[in-house]
Amino acid sequence: MTVNVALTIAGSDSGGGAGIQADLKTFQELGVFGTSALTAVTAQNTHGVHGVYPVLTDGVTAQIRAVLDDFDVKACKTGMLFSAEIIIAVATVLKEYAPFPLVIDPVMIAKGGHSLLQQEAIQALKDHLIPMAAIITPNIPEAEVLTEMKIVSDEEIQQAAQKFIEMGAKAVIIKGGHRYDVLEAKDYYLDCEGQSFTMTTPWVQTKDTHGTGCTFAAALAGFIAKGCAMSDAVAEAKQFIQAAIEHGLRLGSGHGPTNHWAYGQLKKEMH
Repeated sequence: MTVNVALTIAGSDSGGGAGIQADLKTFQELGVFGTSALTAVTAQNTHGVHGVYPVLTDGVTAQIRAVLDDFDVKACKTGMLFSAEIIIAVATVLKEYAPFPLVIDPVMIAKGGHSLLQQEAIQALKDHLIPMAAIITPNIPEAEVLTEMKIVSDEEIQQAAQKFIEMGAKAVIIKGGHRYDVLEAKDYYLDCEGQSFTMTTPWVQTKDTHGTGCTFAAALAGFIAKGCAMSDAVAEAKQFIQAAIEHGLRLGSGHGPTNHWAYGQLKKEMH
């Protein structure tokens, strides 16, 4: 039996809905063995982030080296990286190892509005990490910051996606969950070979959306680790997060977590 391994480099979420916790739950659901490197510890729950405590940069790189020296990692996902110093250190250490697909979730702001990325870190992300990306998964506010353009229309989404390709990412998916001018949630995919498509799903009336970005990117990394082609991995990851949102767990009294086991349960029921 071959066990595929994925690595997540991200922050910890004490509420369990996002960050490292969401990533490892997602990997497990997909039958992928999850390894991790913590960049920061956060004190958070469904009402928001109450504190961020970054890990020393040497501690972050030591965790990554410990994993990559021992495991055959098939895909890596980055989430909350917090500072320019951590971003540059992560990019530097990843370059030392054999290339494996890198999924970048450019985490900037928590659901409650708390900033999770320092301002000077944005340029470091663009200079050091995005050029290494097999795929980057920004939502519209994150895409606006990174491309320095206002994104409202479908045409502007396509222009922004092209900018990510020009920054060096091999593929991008711009998530449309922050748009309110359209009847369905629309995500736009573009890769460096010019392949593009749009995925549309019905809006779900729920406040259980904490960790959606982390979970989607982790599912993407999980499917890539299992050997899926990028476009197939994107489509499956979309199914994973849609199921997780539609079957919310009603936990906490704020923005609750998504249901990480919904996708697997639905698959079992179909068989």
